[in-house]
Amino acid sequence: MTRASAAANGSARVNAGPDHPVLRAANLTVGYGAIPVIHNLNLEVHTGEIVALLGPNGAGKSTTLAALCGELELLSGHVEWMGERSSDPPHRRARQGLGFVTEERSIIRGLTTRDNLKLGRGSIDAALALMPELERLLNQRAGLLSGGQQQMLALACALSQSPRALMVDELSLGLSPLIVARLLRVLEEAAQSGKGILLVEQHVRQALRVANRVYVLIRGQVALEGTGCELAKRQDEIEALYLSDGDQNV
Repeated sequence: MTRASAAANGSARVNAGPDHPVLRAANLTVGYGAIPVIHNLNLEVHTGEIVALLGPNGAGKSTTLAALCGELELLSGHVEWMGERSSDPPHRRARQGLGFVTEERSIIRGLTTRDNLKLGRGSIDAALALMPELERLLNQRAGLLSGGQQQMLALACALSQSPRALMVDELSLGLSPLIVARLLRVLEEAAQSGKGILLVEQHVRQALRVANRVYVLIRGQVALEGTGCELAKRQDEIEALYLSDGDQNV
């Protein structure tokens, strides 16, 4: 998978490109209050690639995403967005093109599928082009959709807004393998179109199939990193790290 030009999405901030990450954590230490959860993390996402952030429960994956989007105050280090240091709050980074599908799936369950799509800055047609399965569900309340349909809706809402980068937290949580494969294909297509994707995922095998690069977090620190192909050959080592940290969801 090649890195496409970041300029294709028309953002005014054009510092990110093939040689400059669209999203980067530099020596990032972050936590809750004065207690660090993430320690000296270095991570980057370029345009046109999928980066997987793996690790057992409690490793600090969701905390990392919260710091990258501006939700948490940093204890040390910094975040770079589109090639510049950023301390902007989440809503401002979102307007600048940082999408985020949270573990809660980022939908409003009391609204219909159609109204959820209207709330975003993207068009309904663009969302349906990504996920044609949603067309017959437009008039159904999102809370009545299956878990897989809700995740399709959340992903379509985010991608229809043409983000420069998209963070996805626990894509496969509670979903069938067929649905997960469908969602991963959509993320692959998004990366091929030039978006940078940061995917938090508990299921090692699924992530390694699609990731260009991989970071494995254990207790808030990077224990392993490399390309998806490299780490696919070290899957037993990754699984051993998971098991030693008390989580067997691999």
